[in-house]
Amino acid sequence: TLYYKPECPYCQKVLNFLETEDISMTLKDMSKDPSLKEELIAIGEKKQVPCLIHDGKPLYESDDIIKWLKSS
Repeated sequence: TLYYKPECPYCQKVLNFLETEDISMTLKDMSKDPSLKEELIAIGEKKQVPCLIHDGKPLYESDDIIKWLKSS
């Protein structure tokens, strides 16, 4: 699951990578649902996006997310 905000350039970087590599996953747009902020804080203790949740653990930073996706 990827938590993101459309206006965030780092989120766009990850979203573009997903599209280019034809990777599908659950996307949660933080700008459309305010309750996602609390959900993300409950998982990772902060509201930073982009945030990829894998195996119940958060991964932040666009470059780290893309690196993880490439190795998966």
